[in-house]
Amino acid sequence: MFAANDHQLNAEEKNISIEDRLVACLIGGAIGDAWGSAFENQPKVDNRKTFYWAPPKEPIREWAFTDDTQLTMATCEALLENKMVSPEILARYFVKYYRQRRLSGLGASTLKAIRELEAGVHWSQVGRSGEYAAGNGAAMRIAPFAFQTNLSREDLRQLCRITHRNEEAYVGALAVVLAIRAAIAGTWDGSNNLLEIIIPQLPDTLVRDRFITINERNASIADIATLGTDGYVVNAIPFAIFAASRVKGGEDMYGMFQSVIEAGGDTDTNASIAGQIAGALVGMEGIPVDLIEKMTDLDDFDRLIEIVDRMRNYVS
Repeated sequence: MFAANDHQLNAEEKNISIEDRLVACLIGGAIGDAWGSAFENQPKVDNRKTFYWAPPKEPIREWAFTDDTQLTMATCEALLENKMVSPEILARYFVKYYRQRRLSGLGASTLKAIRELEAGVHWSQVGRSGEYAAGNGAAMRIAPFAFQTNLSREDLRQLCRITHRNEEAYVGALAVVLAIRAAIAGTWDGSNNLLEIIIPQLPDTLVRDRFITINERNASIADIATLGTDGYVVNAIPFAIFAASRVKGGEDMYGMFQSVIEAGGDTDTNASIAGQIAGALVGMEGIPVDLIEKMTDLDDFDRLIEIVDRMRNYVS
């Protein structure tokens, strides 16, 4: 499979290959998804002023892959079998996974799009538009395209439009791609400010405004979480990318995942995107091995590893 150590590496210690960054991006995202799925949208309860005859039972926290990992896997399969992926081809793989019952926890926009695609509607006419399409569904599955060097912004926009016909949703996905590419190129090495690299490259949107707001603060992940951690792309993507940017700024991967999940909200998507970006930065040796081992008994883990190993050749 692949090797990992439970320590962080500095950029000076090792030159991380693009193949290793891709593998770590996908594995980091899967860890965040599986871990975060056990805590998604569960409100924090303050029991300090409440008396119980017996302590309330804690909910069972079971790791599981959700649509964050599943749609990313579908995207990888589309890339592996079609070097240049069009929206039409990608849409076919989404429908394929849906028919095979490989998708769980789909958001409203993505579910609507896939059902319409299955009914024969053209990819450009499915899914939601308007403010209700400003979700995370496009951003959470876009990471593999960050490793495709000939992808234009218009290509990226069209790939997002399959499920989310909304400018904010597109810019959220663009921000994820830019963050991963900054790690690949070495313009972000963990010691400098990732947000200052991303902000000038984003169009004027609420997503960019939120990045600017975050960048003006000298804050922790928990502090930034107060701005919002739900499934609204303006809240989620800047928060997730900020969290990833802290991995070499005082937070290791384990601590980063914990901070994102403790913040609540859309924990699986937030932790998945943060894990993708941080993984692309630190490589496999920066991902705690016990977190990888915790995924081994999950449904679709073997399929995930098969796809990840095949993806090595995609960028080699």
